[in-house]
Amino acid sequence: MAGKELFFNDNEFIVSKTDIGGKITYGNELFIAMSGYRESELLNAPHNILRHPDMPASVFKLLWSKIKEKDEIFAYVVNKTKNNDYYWVFAHVTPSFDSRGDIIGFHSVRRKPKSSALSVIQPLYRSMLSAEKTGGISAGEKILFATLDQMKVSYDEFILSL
Repeated sequence: MAGKELFFNDNEFIVSKTDIGGKITYGNELFIAMSGYRESELLNAPHNILRHPDMPASVFKLLWSKIKEKDEIFAYVVNKTKNNDYYWVFAHVTPSFDSRGDIIGFHSVRRKPKSSALSVIQPLYRSMLSAEKTGGISAGEKILFATLDQMKVSYDEFILSL
């Protein structure tokens, strides 16, 4: 990966909120600091401003599918900063609801991932990304689902076991 890898402490959490369209409505101090952007540059910007090119699109497809179904998801994500450095997170993403139970946005709390988890995730993501470059998102999904089938686990069981 190009750029320098950034880290944050085990006891720190990156928190952000987005509206239903994925525009950032809130970021805690660590979110802002890690991103390299000023708060004014982040607010109302699309959250994918932080999307790293080495992140498989098929993982985001799964993420959006789960949270739009009013479900939570845990995922390992590599983000890029304003100056193209990067940092890994273990994200817990949930929908936010209004009083009628309709989704009005999304909330994400991220913690520092374990290096042992990244030693499994990074090669998997490289395979998925490589497949996506020639076969699109569905090719990345096939790699992920074949891995899960081989291990005889669900996505959630796999991610939470790392």
